Amino acid sequence: MKIDLHNHSYYSDGVLSPAEVVDLAKNQGCDVFALTDHDTTDGLVEAQQQADEINLQLIHGVEVSAMWNNMTIHIVGLNVDIENKTLQAGLKQHQEFRQIRAEKIARGLGGVGIFNALEKVKLVAKTPMITRTHFAQMLVQEGVCKDMRSVFKRFLTGKKPGGVGGKWAEFDEVISWIHAAGGKAVLAHPLRYRMTNTKIKRLLSHLSGAGLDGVEVVTGSSSSDEITLVSQWAKEFDLSASIGSDYHGWPNQRVQIGHLQDMPNVNKTIWSDWSWLN
Repeated sequence: MKIDLHNHSYYSDGVLSPAEVVDLAKNQGCDVFALTDHDTTDGLVEAQQQADEINLQLIHGVEVSAMWNNMTIHIVGLNVDIENKTLQAGLKQHQEFRQIRAEKIARGLGGVGIFNALEKVKLVAKTPMITRTHFAQMLVQEGVCKDMRSVFKRFLTGKKPGGVGGKWAEFDEVISWIHAAGGKAVLAHPLRYRMTNTKIKRLLSHLSGAGLDGVEVVTGSSSSDEITLVSQWAKEFDLSASIGSDYHGWPNQRVQIGHLQDMPNVNKTIWSDWSWLN
């Protein structure tokens, strides 16, 4: 069974529509697929309609930003009830912050001679959800930088002109939102946070103590050694193993839906108690 539980549409910072992402997942041979846009579930109605039409098992998901130790991390909620008021109230807070952040980024870029950034970035984003990736895409289109990586390095992090610190909910609150919606809370891509292994283990310890259900053991960019390491951590902290490509569809992104290494031998998977799946 081919499972991919972390993917994005243009309702956050992906390129394709929800229906197009679902079609692609089917074409890539996925049996079970999750759409997990950043801080929004708005694309899931369209995704579900398409999944029903082509007979693909769609998991309703969301990737929620969170704070831990003054750092931004991402927690994926899987199999959530998108009508849940607690979850939607939390996501609304984050959506409002994203609007404020976009305005601040645009002001910062204006201070270094990049004018009308907000107006230009709205033409890039296909929905009201504006992410830093949309600013990066716009600056590449404008010829300011040659690729998205250089945009983040020059403009969008730390004390750079468009650097704006996160004001997300704390990790324990985010986990509680996901649980209120009946979902499983999974730490996304644990090796992407620029932390030492010791610090990642501290992160996993704190999150598991707050009720975290799982961790992404296999991602679209994982090496075999990384998969082995994270699977060991999953066992150590009694966390279920999850798998997801983190597909966005950006130009030059090597990650593809469903193109994932095999899950290693783990104690349990995040879907093991989804009775309708087994």
